[in-house]
Amino acid sequence: MPIVEYPFCRIGPNQPLRPMLPIQIVNPHTKQSVSTIGLIDTGADECAMPAGFADMLGHNLLVGKLKQIMTGNGVTAAYSHTTRINIFDRDDLKKIVYTIPDTEIDFMPNLQTVLLGARNFLAKFILTVDYPAQRFSVQTKLK
Repeated sequence: MPIVEYPFCRIGPNQPLRPMLPIQIVNPHTKQSVSTIGLIDTGADECAMPAGFADMLGHNLLVGKLKQIMTGNGVTAAYSHTTRINIFDRDDLKKIVYTIPDTEIDFMPNLQTVLLGARNFLAKFILTVDYPAQRFSVQTKLK
């Protein structure tokens, strides 16, 4: 799984460079998908998606498992739905290099960026971040 030395990128024109991973989010039930980028977020306990992605994936947002999440902006509602995450190759955004199998992901109103959090994403990898060079790698753990 060659997920090494991905460059940092910007979400918007005046945003700082951040460790963002090109991904595809898939609803395993409908096979609908969305290609986007996700922020590697060591401060997030779990992955979270903007609520608007639920409709694009064929999920009924409000039918998901409701839970209350503590965020930097206070408590907010989250709706969990089963989702698959495919990671794209750095140089070929059609080539999938790794798949996080079907797992519950939180969809949250007022969230603007996909967050790739610790429990259901980063716990599967060894994360290396080189801030001076503005690049990062995520590699599967050696057995």
